[in-house]
Amino acid sequence: MPGNWEGQFEQAAALLPRPLRQGLFTLPQSQKERVEEIRLRVGRPVSLNLGGRETDIPGGGTVTEGDLRLVLEMASQASVHTVLDKIRSGFVTIAGGHRMGICGTVVARDGTVESVRHLTSLAIRVAKEVRGVAQPLLPQLIEGGKPLSTLIISPPGMGKTTLLRDLIRLLSQGAGTDPMRVSVVDERGELAAVYRGIPQMDLGPHTDILDGCPKAEGLMILLRGMNPQVLAVDEITAPGDLRALMDAAGCGVSLLATAHGSSLAQLRQRPLYRAMLREGLFQRVVSICSEGGQRHYQVLAAEAAS
Repeated sequence: MPGNWEGQFEQAAALLPRPLRQGLFTLPQSQKERVEEIRLRVGRPVSLNLGGRETDIPGGGTVTEGDLRLVLEMASQASVHTVLDKIRSGFVTIAGGHRMGICGTVVARDGTVESVRHLTSLAIRVAKEVRGVAQPLLPQLIEGGKPLSTLIISPPGMGKTTLLRDLIRLLSQGAGTDPMRVSVVDERGELAAVYRGIPQMDLGPHTDILDGCPKAEGLMILLRGMNPQVLAVDEITAPGDLRALMDAAGCGVSLLATAHGSSLAQLRQRPLYRAMLREGLFQRVVSICSEGGQRHYQVLAAEAAS
């Protein structure tokens, strides 16, 4: 499976102060490829999230609050105050498309989170742009030269966003069909990872990105203003998202979306997704599961899922 895990891991690890990152650079390549997050907690050693299992890295000493602030300075190019002001979104996007979650003492005013002080932990989620992962699925997701509306489901951490990102890129490039105008509502910055106005992830040459906008509003903005052939969103979670998708489907636009779920049976137990399947918004459902440490992709006709 194509990818550039090593370069992305090295880039994320380079944010750490030298004493903390030394052990990371000596990891075997096979382990680097499995790293999903680098986690820093005050008073604890650096740890890695390897496929959902967290492992401490010995030999680097314990993390201090000063270390956390140094990481923020590196990530923000010395604009720590700007980064902390963005914590209300739950994380910040940094160069390379990596995401950094921040924990500490919250500063709130009138019930709204304004900033964080007295940092206690950071979670650096390593960006993984896996090119070509969606390529084998394309013949089942395109019909008559047009992309079929597709819902991607899996438990957290199984690669829904990675698959969606690659599918967007391929359709925008014209793999399996003519190049498509794809419009993306990237509410949480996970698909394009826009950093200072520049997407850190390649979503293709004919893709328009609305960054940081709520999905329901964003879908309508793009539908009215960008004349898309394909609309893509990550993680449908609210009734408003469903209503906006229904409006878009009524305009003849192909839809791409993801949802958390370990199986179709589990998805049907939740009212929002049960209604979505019943409405027939999607023609294909891609289910991702893990067997023997390997990801497996199953494409179903939506009628079999409803």
